[in-house]
Amino acid sequence: MSLREQLDMSRLPQHVAIIMDGNGRWAKEKGKLRVFGHHSGVISVRDTVEGIVELGIPYITLYAFSTENWNRPKLEVLALMELLVHTISNETKSLHQNGVRLNAIGNLDSLPPKCLHELNEAMAKTANNTRAVLTLALSYSSRWEITNALKEIATKVQKKEISPDDINETLISNSLTTAGMPDPELLIRTSGEYRISNFLLWQLAYAELYFTNKFWPDFRKEDLFHAILDYQNRERRFGLTSEQIN
Repeated sequence: MSLREQLDMSRLPQHVAIIMDGNGRWAKEKGKLRVFGHHSGVISVRDTVEGIVELGIPYITLYAFSTENWNRPKLEVLALMELLVHTISNETKSLHQNGVRLNAIGNLDSLPPKCLHELNEAMAKTANNTRAVLTLALSYSSRWEITNALKEIATKVQKKEISPDDINETLISNSLTTAGMPDPELLIRTSGEYRISNFLLWQLAYAELYFTNKFWPDFRKEDLFHAILDYQNRERRFGLTSEQIN
């Protein structure tokens, strides 16, 4: 029986988030430049998104570029931005044909103009698709996101549009860049690192964390299925006891 056949289709996570890590180390092991790993990682994105669509999971969020990544060597950052433009341009048609809506979160204004233009074009073209939502976290930092949300809420209090008593978890969630999306139920991180690296800190409060030693360029839909099977074998208690759930 294949991994896909072992999955309980009634217990799939509705939102999967992935930290795509290890491109550079994968390339280094092969005696290649780091950017070669990023190019190879595009194949993993394509295959993984295909797996998400096959299963009918409505949301997937990929950590593509953090605010900290701007501190990497200039040539690598430039190569990453060029790759991003090229990939978005090449993949938009396929996303559209498969009913996938492209979305992006992060400090998008910090992206190069050409990159932002391609991104906006792709999001506009796929805006009416409803089969799945692929969100790219670009120039993203969860602390940046939460700080901006608090500023927005503080401004509303200052203008007397809301009172401090109106501030609750729902208001904060609706002030984040992920407003309107369910929180991820499963976080996958590749490359053997065991941290969440300033990614969706608020949203991941009750997510199941799955770590694999595989570098991102080696990750395929079968690895996605394995992660989901592992997720389905866990007991999600949300602070309750096993007896209460059963």
